[in-house]
Amino acid sequence: MALDSAALAWFRRDLRAFDHAALHAALRAHGAVHCAFVFDTEILDPLPARADRRVDFIWHSIAELQGSLAALGGGLHVLHGRAREEIPRLAARLGVAAVYANRDYEPQALERDREVADKLAAAGIAFYTRKDQVVFELDEVLSGAGTPYSVFTPYKNAWLKKLDDFFVKPYPIEKHADRLARSGNELPSLRQLGFAPAAMALPAGASGGQRLFADFKRRIADYAKKRDFPALKGPSYLSVHLRFGTISIRELARFAWKRKGAGAATWLSELVWRDFYFAVLAARPDVVDHAFKPEFDAVRWDDDDALWRAWCEGRTGYPLVDAAMRCLNQTGTMHNRLRMVSASFLVKDLGIDWRRGERYFAEKLNGYDLAANNGGWQWAASTGCDAQPWFRVFNPVTQSRKFDPQGKFIRKYLPELAHFDDQAIHEPRAPVVDHAVARQRTLARYAAMRQ
Repeated sequence: MALDSAALAWFRRDLRAFDHAALHAALRAHGAVHCAFVFDTEILDPLPARADRRVDFIWHSIAELQGSLAALGGGLHVLHGRAREEIPRLAARLGVAAVYANRDYEPQALERDREVADKLAAAGIAFYTRKDQVVFELDEVLSGAGTPYSVFTPYKNAWLKKLDDFFVKPYPIEKHADRLARSGNELPSLRQLGFAPAAMALPAGASGGQRLFADFKRRIADYAKKRDFPALKGPSYLSVHLRFGTISIRELARFAWKRKGAGAATWLSELVWRDFYFAVLAARPDVVDHAFKPEFDAVRWDDDDALWRAWCEGRTGYPLVDAAMRCLNQTGTMHNRLRMVSASFLVKDLGIDWRRGERYFAEKLNGYDLAANNGGWQWAASTGCDAQPWFRVFNPVTQSRKFDPQGKFIRKYLPELAHFDDQAIHEPRAPVVDHAVARQRTLARYAAMRQ
């Protein structure tokens, strides 16, 4: 592209004005770069609540992004409508030669981008995408046979072998910032978008992500020891920032890779899992609605609505499961160990289809990410790639005693149990199912499928 042409940088899951692959590419190739974000009604309209923490987070992040671009000499067009219509319309009005965006790997997003690309092409406008939300894309880490991995450990080994400074270097924006166009408009209020402020605001924007990351850097040495205990401050708490790109995956991976010690190595492994699930989704988009292992689509679920509601509302009678679900409902977060325990309980104690649980998490989690959430649920249900064996069933009481030994997490979210001692607090009370009986039913359910 000639430097006398203009471009449009379309922000989506990358709400930051630094280390931004698509914006960097546009700035290097064009003399003027406009920026845009769309509050996409295709995503927003189906949301069940008008006071949605994620929308609140996005709004505050966009407000900060607008300020960051302004400080660099640019502006931001903030649109409200269907992105597949708004972006081609804006590109035509601005007279740009190309639109740049960072790649999204979800099936719905890919379909949207194909339509946008077609509309832009009809108007003589190019559409370019860049890798930004992962360290490695599908075709960058393949098996020796040239096929996608379906088992994590060999994928991780290949991922780590391929990693070098090139893949985690930042994309500088400041050195080309004089090419940012000042065009833009005022940010509409949340109410103008049809939403209300969330009751519990999250630390939003790039500044919020950096504050959390700075705090985690001081704690990362203990990550391997603390990460499985929900009452401890072990995780990074960066999931929502990774989801909306208010922090760069390259910055996180670079830090973890360069840092020595078990904590950093364990956390880097979690970032590799993230890439792995993105690769699985890109290679097998059918996993959104089907088991990765097709034979497991034959599992016959009970799908008892009363048991489903008990799980959703934290009324199963198993303290750790109920505390986990009440935490999710109240805060939009759930500790990774508790995700495994609560998912296993829904599928293997209550006999309910994993897809219902995945969709419930999609509705509730602040940092919901389709690839990782789907992968985690299929792992728990034994239907996915590299999943736990179908005959392995978590015992919720054993998990409770092991990972919340003093009942601190349980007491926080089930205050009605606070008076029980550290031993008694883990025991089921009026449980909706007997775990031993439920386990036998699960073994029979999967065995029948295999036959």
